[in-house]
Amino acid sequence: MADPAATGASGEAMAAAAAAGCKVPQETLLKLLAGLTRPDERPPLGRGLGGGHEEVAQEAGLQVLAEPSPAFPALGIGMDSCVIPLRHGGLSLVQTTDFFYPLVEDPYMMGRIACANVLSDLYAMGITECDNMLMLLSVSQSFRDAAEEGGTAVTGGQTVVNPWIIVGGVATVVCQPNEFIMPDSAVVGDVLVLTKPLGTQVAVNAHQWLDNPERWNKIKMVVSKEEVELAYQEAMFNMATLNRTAAGLMHTFNAHAATDITGFGILGHSQNLAKQQRNEVSFVIHNLPIIAKMAAISKASGRFGLLQGTSAETSGGLLICLPREQAARFCSEIKSSKYGEGHQAWIVGIVEKGNRTARIIDKPRVIEVLPRGTTLQPSLQTIPMPLLNPALEME
Repeated sequence: MADPAATGASGEAMAAAAAAGCKVPQETLLKLLAGLTRPDERPPLGRGLGGGHEEVAQEAGLQVLAEPSPAFPALGIGMDSCVIPLRHGGLSLVQTTDFFYPLVEDPYMMGRIACANVLSDLYAMGITECDNMLMLLSVSQSFRDAAEEGGTAVTGGQTVVNPWIIVGGVATVVCQPNEFIMPDSAVVGDVLVLTKPLGTQVAVNAHQWLDNPERWNKIKMVVSKEEVELAYQEAMFNMATLNRTAAGLMHTFNAHAATDITGFGILGHSQNLAKQQRNEVSFVIHNLPIIAKMAAISKASGRFGLLQGTSAETSGGLLICLPREQAARFCSEIKSSKYGEGHQAWIVGIVEKGNRTARIIDKPRVIEVLPRGTTLQPSLQTIPMPLLNPALEME
């Protein structure tokens, strides 16, 4: 097994990679995977192989659309999970895998974050139940605890000796068509809702910089050490929180599409989701809910691109396309005490007619999300910006 130091990859380099989300750049990744994409249509599956696509879709209880669309709900490379039609009576296999370098100091919290991050890909499809999980390259009681909270169990995995600590897993579920929501049905007039604040990467980095005088000196004028500690704790709590409640409410409030916000930032994942849409729409983001003080740190450090939407997140929230009349109710419902503490949601943008792109307006409104148990002066809670659409005032 190679010594990381011998390859020039120091512990500091590993920390930097972890802080950057461990991600291959999005454009590079999609080019590498281009040859693995599946055809838009698959041969008819099921009991009879001779029937047409429409007949089999109707047999499975699926809506047959007049516009061009796969007869079988199927999703391959590029989105959160793969959706593979099975040979058996309209069922689909939904599966995802994810792993990364540790990014917080608490081993127990790291295991929970890793599990929440894997399950989030299923939750982005509106799936609330997971049939099985595997752990990759780690052994973690907290990973199993988070899996149990999600109503599933870890039944195996793979662990090897590795000079780099890596944590992650695989999540698998077999679904009927009504148990998942394909991420392709946004319509003009929909509202974009986000269920966790941004800024986890910034908070984790700032916490590391407390022991790095050179880096700390660049941000100490905009944030105190106490504020960094509180932001770090808030980021950990958010990353370890399952998106399961939001997934269930996607069905209640008739969500049209969703994705989770992780390594490519809110802009990258919004663009990815926009490309999947069947209708000619685009996403416009007006509001950015951000853990308090992280926007100031991003600006002062000259790093991350938090206000540009390119800052990586880990185990971030769901970005959901909801009917305009349902969005405010969704945001109110998810905060209900019956779902436990810690669930939040904000209206962040709109769906308009367009060419399947996504953008953040030039001067987005920053919503400073306070860590639990803290207060700020009212003047510091937001950077005001006149909103272009009244729908965005609904919170």
